[in-house]
Amino acid sequence: MWLLVGLGNPGDKYKNNRHNIGFMAIDAMADEYRFPAFRSKFQGELSEGLIDGKKAVLLKPQTYMNESGQSVGKAAKFYKIPPERVIVFHDELDLEPGKCRVKVGGGVAGHNGLKSIKAHLGTADFMRVRLGIGHPGDKSRVSGYVLSDFAKAELPWLERLVPVLAKYVALLLREKSDDFMTRVAESVK
Repeated sequence: MWLLVGLGNPGDKYKNNRHNIGFMAIDAMADEYRFPAFRSKFQGELSEGLIDGKKAVLLKPQTYMNESGQSVGKAAKFYKIPPERVIVFHDELDLEPGKCRVKVGGGVAGHNGLKSIKAHLGTADFMRVRLGIGHPGDKSRVSGYVLSDFAKAELPWLERLVPVLAKYVALLLREKSDDFMTRVAESVK
């Protein structure tokens, strides 16, 4: 079984924020693989189903970004899913908009959602799918930038990226992260 987590903040106010690209990816996966409606569980919105024949739990923590690990830790413990079968989809300031990179372990680069997950799982050895949103340039503008909606000019790449993440996510479950990144990059061009 796999735990696929999208990071974001709950509520309509944040729905289209750059910080919520992880939620957008999880919603696209639920649609692509016809998962049942999300239900409230483990301080998150959760749905269980199959992706390419593999059992998967989709989770959108509802704790706000900085406390995402509470929800992830509870779900992983309940389902007995080890950290190496946890995949977290999140916004990444240090990647160009529309770019996607997969990484296992390492530092959290100041991302409070990842920091919380690392603390609650007790390790950084989980897979991260880093989704580029670009950087505002000035560090003092980061908070306002990630908590702002995507600009109209960004919608074309966003509307190409999100569905292909869902379409090719099965490659991650087969541990073919390089193939996943290649397919996503080719589709988003």
